Amino acid sequence: MIDPLQVSLKIAASGLEAQSKRVRIVSENLANAQSTGNTPGADPYTRKTISFETEVDRITGANLVRVESIDFDRSPYRIEHDPGHPAADAGGYVKLPNVNMLVEMADMREANRSYEANLQVIKQAREMLSMTIDLLRNS
Repeated sequence: MIDPLQVSLKIAASGLEAQSKRVRIVSENLANAQSTGNTPGADPYTRKTISFETEVDRITGANLVRVESIDFDRSPYRIEHDPGHPAADAGGYVKLPNVNMLVEMADMREANRSYEANLQVIKQAREMLSMTIDLLRNS
């Protein structure tokens, strides 16, 4: 027989792992939001995106989440006129990363809240398991 508490722990753990990877990708985007190319006209840092998919655990039948792919955002780079910049092209324009700080901060907040929700599920399931063990001991 499959224990529902164990299944909920497994689901929450997969959510924790997925959101942890999401936070890492968002952090990388934020850290490189001003990273330009090294040579004139070179492409700057390209924003990364992460996609998730569900995966059925064969033993428990639970729907787990996992990272499907980490891709690059295809939106255009920002262009700024800065003739003194080392990465400026012949016209004085510099390509800047396609990272929008507001989008990244919102994504970080959402990932953080999802991580906390999964962590709370694990805490509750552990508490229920402890209560069950205490009830069995006292009976």
